[in-house]
Amino acid sequence: MARVVITGGAGFIGSHLVEAFLARGDRVVAVDNLLTGSRQNLARHEGSPSFEFVQRDVCQGIFLSGPVDAVLHFASPASPRDYLEHPIPTLKVGALGTHAALGLARAKGAKFLIASTSEVYGDPEVHPQSESYWGHVNPVGPRGVYDEAKRYAEAMTMAYHRVHGIETRIVRIFNTYGPRMRLRDGRALPEFLSQALTGQPVTVHGDGAQTRSFCYVDDTVAGILTVLEKAGPDPVNVGAPGEITIRELAQKVITATGSRSEIVFVPAMVDDPRRREPDLTRARALGWGPKTSLATGLERTVAYFREALAAERR
Repeated sequence: MARVVITGGAGFIGSHLVEAFLARGDRVVAVDNLLTGSRQNLARHEGSPSFEFVQRDVCQGIFLSGPVDAVLHFASPASPRDYLEHPIPTLKVGALGTHAALGLARAKGAKFLIASTSEVYGDPEVHPQSESYWGHVNPVGPRGVYDEAKRYAEAMTMAYHRVHGIETRIVRIFNTYGPRMRLRDGRALPEFLSQALTGQPVTVHGDGAQTRSFCYVDDTVAGILTVLEKAGPDPVNVGAPGEITIRELAQKVITATGSRSEIVFVPAMVDDPRRREPDLTRARALGWGPKTSLATGLERTVAYFREALAAERR
């Protein structure tokens, strides 16, 4: 039985990680200031002797007694809506929060994994994006607060690995979706689902020709665990192959929900990447690849959103 600390443990992916470690028989400490996370995501684990929740801003330090075997740093706003609304906390958690999480790992002799993002590639000039690509990021644009926070977090992680000998992992997570996404998170898929299920127009930014690839959360979590257990210090992409345009995604959501909503085009977001798809060569060499089709994952996510919207109306 290991003891695992997950910062951002009340968030979307963080809460699924909590569940995965508990299912393995590990003990989990979830640390979250609830800026964008929710205690409801962890409600099923309250009272479990293997689970502990600490409400704290990780930028202020993480202080725990007892042994720790692994620290997974997932604390950060992750949607454009969130990091545009909270630019300074986003930068701080990428810098000070990462420093605190690495400090805990060093003090405890624990393995460390940083949740990085495909956003480190910016608006890529290389396609698909491999981990050897250094990116094309606008550091002073509105999205730069998230992009550069994650790039800095990667650099600090490697510095701790090289200087202090900490066993570190960097996972670059591409677009992930599934149950427990916030209804109005601001990212394309939850926005489309909420709009379609409530009969509103489905709003596509720009011309909708920009592409993304979407990985179901169970597959993403399996990929993260594979990186933690099998990878070395170099970054590893975790995501799904196969591009889809945002316009095509909007139509799939309308079809999957049985909605009569129409697609409406609104102004493009600043510095919105035109193409995004991972090169999964490194991940596949570790024995991981996504298994859930977009159709299956979308069906499960629609069911969750229906129930969540119904609960909101009650």
